[in-house]
Amino acid sequence: MNRVPLGEFSLRQAEPRDRDAAYAVCLQTGDSGRDATHLHSYPQALGHVYVGAYLQFEPELAFVLADATGVCGYALAALDSRRFYARYLQEWLPPLRATQPAPTGDPAGWTRDQQLWNLYHHPEIHLPEPYERFPSHLHIDLLPRAQGRGLGRAMMQELLAALTRHGSVGTHLAMAIDNHRAARFYAALGFEELTRTADTLYLGRRLP
Repeated sequence: MNRVPLGEFSLRQAEPRDRDAAYAVCLQTGDSGRDATHLHSYPQALGHVYVGAYLQFEPELAFVLADATGVCGYALAALDSRRFYARYLQEWLPPLRATQPAPTGDPAGWTRDQQLWNLYHHPEIHLPEPYERFPSHLHIDLLPRAQGRGLGRAMMQELLAALTRHGSVGTHLAMAIDNHRAARFYAALGFEELTRTADTLYLGRRLP
């Protein structure tokens, strides 16, 4: 996509040079939308799980929002979730596992970083059914300075349009069950609940 102007912001396709900035956005929104910087001693740990593989494996569906200060948001998607997670398991995680051993001991005592390292070794992947109706998945994050301006909706519209152009018939997302603001945002965009676990809500939307 070409650069899409959004007032003092713009949306464009992500480039390799955007990785660190996108990781920073992930960290600063990593506590159910709040800044998680103080919770992590390894600031790239969150980005490795939730951002990096999309930039590498799905660059045509990875977009960043930027202003004069720099990158302040991203919108990421995978066209075929099964294919994406196969590569995630086979190509993305092995190098990360080599950097950090799986944590041991009582999980209740693990730090936030250890919880992420556990995901390197024991990833939690859930594909809500019926898969054929919602084969794609996505997520977006915005820093506070970009929130409350309608930018999230604009980013979602561009991302959903990109998925449609690439042939997707439907998409899903996972979100923290206690992030009520995000739930209202996605409901307004036509997402409906597919299933839920104790701490995660899965929403889906069909695409034209």
